[in-house]
Order: sequence, then C-alpha cells, then structure tokens
Amino acid sequence: MRTFGLQYMLVGLVVFFEEATKVVQPLLLGGLIRYFTPDSPVSKKEAWLYAMGVSLCAIVLAITHHPYFFCVQRIGMRMRIACCSLMYKKCLRLSNKALGETTIGQIVNLMSNDVNRFDQAVVFLHFLWVGPVQAIAVLIILWHELGPSVLAGFFVLLLLIPVQGFMGKLFSKLRHKTAIHTDERVKVMNEIISGMRVIKMYCWEKPFGELVEKIRKQEAVHLRVARCMQGVFFVPFFMTIGLTMMLTFTTLTLLTDTPMTSALVFVAFGQFQAMKVPLTIFIPFSVQYIAEMKVVARRLEVRDAFPTLY
Repeated sequence: MRTFGLQYMLVGLVVFFEEATKVVQPLLLGGLIRYFTPDSPVSKKEAWLYAMGVSLCAIVLAITHHPYFFCVQRIGMRMRIACCSLMYKKCLRLSNKALGETTIGQIVNLMSNDVNRFDQAVVFLHFLWVGPVQAIAVLIILWHELGPSVLAGFFVLLLLIPVQGFMGKLFSKLRHKTAIHTDERVKVMNEIISGMRVIKMYCWEKPFGELVEKIRKQEAVHLRVARCMQGVFFVPFFMTIGLTMMLTFTTLTLLTDTPMTSALVFVAFGQFQAMKVPLTIFIPFSVQYIAEMKVVARRLEVRDAFPTLY
C-alpha cells in the first residue's frame, strides 16, 4: 500500500471522471430529443449545444477508458513482480527447517498462479466506491425525472448486494481449497520429473499417471464449481436492465399521470445503462477478487513466517 497506494488512488480519479461522463451524457441526449418533440421549448441553439455535448462526452469516454485500464494493469503487473521478487529473496534465505516444511510445488504455485490475482483485482477495485457514488447520482437524477417510481427499479439493483457478498465468501473458500490441490499436484509432478529415470526403468508410468489424474480431478471439481458460480455472476448483466426498466415504467404508468415521452425513456435507459456494467460486472468481480486476494495474502504471510538463515 505504501509503494503503490498513491499512484493507484490517482488513477481512480480517471475512472470517476469517466463514470461521471456516462451519467451526464443521457441528460444531454434527452435535451436533444426534446428539441424534436412537437411544441418543444428547446431552441435550435440549445439543440446544437446538446449535440455538441453528446459528442464531447463520447470523446471523453474514449480518452479516459483505455488509459485507465492500461495504468491499473501496469500497476498490477508491478505489484505481482514485487511479490515475486520478495518471495525469491525469501527462498534464498530459508533455513533447513523451513525448507523441510515447504515444497517446490507450493513456491511455484505461489509465484505462477496466486500472485496473478493482483493483476486482475486492481482493475476492478475502484468500482467498489465509484459504483455506489454513481448509483446515488443516478437515483437523484431519475427521482427528479420520474419521481418515486424509480425506487421500484432500484429495488432490483439493491437485491444484488447481499447475493454478491454471499458469492464472495464462497469464492474465498473455493480458492483456498483449489490452492491446496494445486500445491499437491505441482509437488507430485516435480517429484515425478526428478525420478523419471526410475519410473521408466520399473514401468511405473501408469500408477503415477493415475495418481496425478486423481489429484487433478479433485482440483478440477473446485475449478468447475468456481466457473459455474462465475456464470451466475453474469446472469444479472443480461436481465437487470430490462427488469429494472419494466418495473420502473410500470410503476410510473400505474401510480402517476406523468406522460411517457421518448426523451424520458431515453434518459432513464441511458442512466440505468450507465450503472449496468459497474453494478452487475465490475462490483461482483471486485468482491470475487478481494476474496481471492485475502486467501493469497494469507498464503504469502505463512511463507513469510518461515525462519531464515540471516
């Protein structure tokens, strides 16, 4: 945190500006659409300004989107390399007692698999605070446009929060169980490679192959369950917006006399669409990777506790 915290927080301002632009763009589009409605109070000059604003927002989104992902992935890569460097230095100073308590397979798995979670996690962590701020801004805007009817749509989005927390805990447990089997598999493979001549001499290929296959099947079970759960994470991405829009405008039609104009529909759809990716993909990924990073951090702390020669 001391090494990369400030740089990572500054990059968060870029994604905040990008998501703020996504909230502003539907408002400008709604103003432009109102110009084309009969008896519109919007003048031609204002319509041109709205059109320029929509175009400018598109340019800003293109300018901020890719630099953000480049910067956070670069920070994640540096974090991964720093962890690998620390583990390498630690391995060179391990005492004989510590070497007897660990295996090459565990170290290889840590350096080749576990630390990769830093690369993936840093991309999504900022959305844990940007997403709620964006949701509050959208709620205020749509309350002004639609009134209390917007609460029906937001109720669907709020239902996802406890589900995401529960899934994050399950991911943490699955990650820990998978890492145990992966360590065991890599350990066995290293021992097989070291004793390959003896195995060939006595024709033990089949028994050792069955041993590795058995361990791999146990590992694959947890990986398969994790991938199925990840698929469940993506379900809200495809259905949330449609269900949210349906509930919002059904409530608006039944409880109020507000006319459903094209400008109103486009503004509401644009605002919900702006929240779609952060709330249904990025925040669930953040919860998942935070849970996995906790497991990785605990495994690194265990290795760091091993006694050294100096």
